[in-house]
Amino acid sequence: MKTEFVPDYKNVELAARNKKAPRLPLYEHIICVELMEEVLGHKFGGLLYGGYSDKVEYFKNFCEFHRIMGYDSPSFECCITGALIDGGALGAHKEGAIKTMDDFRRYPWDEIEKRYFTYYDEVFRALAEAVPPGMKFVGGVGNGVFECVQDLTGYINLCFISADDPELYEALFRKIGEIMYRIWERFLSQPYADAYCVMRFGDDLGFKSNTLLSADDIRRHIIPAYKKVISLIHSKGKPFLLHSCGCIFSVMDDLIAAGIDAKHSNEDEIAPFTVWVELYGDKIGNFGGIDTDAVCRLSYAEMKDYIHTVLAKCECHAGIAFGSGNSIPNYVPLEGFLNMNRIVREYRGEKLARFPV
Repeated sequence: MKTEFVPDYKNVELAARNKKAPRLPLYEHIICVELMEEVLGHKFGGLLYGGYSDKVEYFKNFCEFHRIMGYDSPSFECCITGALIDGGALGAHKEGAIKTMDDFRRYPWDEIEKRYFTYYDEVFRALAEAVPPGMKFVGGVGNGVFECVQDLTGYINLCFISADDPELYEALFRKIGEIMYRIWERFLSQPYADAYCVMRFGDDLGFKSNTLLSADDIRRHIIPAYKKVISLIHSKGKPFLLHSCGCIFSVMDDLIAAGIDAKHSNEDEIAPFTVWVELYGDKIGNFGGIDTDAVCRLSYAEMKDYIHTVLAKCECHAGIAFGSGNSIPNYVPLEGFLNMNRIVREYRGEKLARFPV
């Protein structure tokens, strides 16, 4: 007999704290709005760009999708890169705004925090108004130091700067780290921060075979900024989840020492989820599980075998939240997502008379 799903955000919070949750939580970094609309049977994505009441309605739909799909905690963040003046070198492949120290000195750094809250304060307030009982969010202030710096310089140009102008290279990370801290400090002081049970930002530090900067550069220029923000988050009693794609094994111990409570992202060609759990499951929570490519390609039977094998190997570890190793973008077939979702929900004992509702 089907029973209505009742969310309990504490399951996700416990997993982030590397503790066993009463119910294995589902987790996604991002689910594209087109898939959510298809499941709900109506459009709602455009409401996010309307007035306040439209934004509240957007989040009511957003939360309802996650409730009927069995999620205790949806993910949502507003990214710092959206508030950068002349940004887009990372996200939109534009020419970088900063190439020289003169560019750095002329850049209107003091405007970023103001722009961030001008753009997003109303969004966060609408989210907090719409969230239903038992549900809280994962996320907050999106983007880490590395992604923000890249959005102003471009990755290739940043590599040139590292060799040609070490002073500028260091100044970029220091300045962005300071701004990121101030934005998080202000965000955490707002009532809407309580709509979040786990704080998170994403900063993709790696590619398929290594880190995008040297491990030493990450330790020197990036991780200290993380540590300050994570300490601030911990002072508010919240755990911190890092989303970071790529092969980042060379800096994982440093990230753990900086205070991350949990980590998300896995790709089988780099290392299956079970490897991350085996290496770090005694220290931090692990979020992820199935390669997004597998969600796209596997049949129901193949996916069930894949997921059950992964979960069996993770049974002795406490802090697990299961979902795709990256996200659910618009090229993921609805059938693949629904199959993954159903397999995990039935694994944890739910009786689904019909699906997805």
